[in-house]
Amino acid sequence: MLFKAVRALGLVLALGLAACAQPAPRVDAVSGLELEQLTVETANGPVHFTVEIADDERERNQGLMYRRSLADDRGMLFHFQQPEHASFWMRNTMISLDIIFVGTDGRVLNIAGRTTPYSDAPIPSSGLTRGVLEIRGGRAEELGIRPGDRVRHRIFQ
Repeated sequence: MLFKAVRALGLVLALGLAACAQPAPRVDAVSGLELEQLTVETANGPVHFTVEIADDERERNQGLMYRRSLADDRGMLFHFQQPEHASFWMRNTMISLDIIFVGTDGRVLNIAGRTTPYSDAPIPSSGLTRGVLEIRGGRAEELGIRPGDRVRHRIFQ
């Protein structure tokens, strides 16, 4: 009887610890990349996105290539561990994107709107960037995202 009580107590403790554990990170079903929340503070108010995090060279090189669509509230955040003058292209990218370059202080530096799919033309940042946000082409204009707006995400602390 005592053995059953101890066993039951052990099970209750194990379940309690499992309930307190941090939830597993959410991942995108297509890319397998971690999903996180990002907010852009615009003159019209905050806008929220769920973004895939591309934070290593392989993930950044793949980006949003071969995607046929991108939901209005989704995007990809390219995280550069060291600030750099970033330059992007649209090779193998099937959809138009807005490429939003974000400075080390978390402010939008410049926006390349409605980029041309499959283009090899370089799309550069106007300064040192810590991250680049890609969203559906035309979305930045629709939401009123402008240079100087603040991006809220853990990489811009």
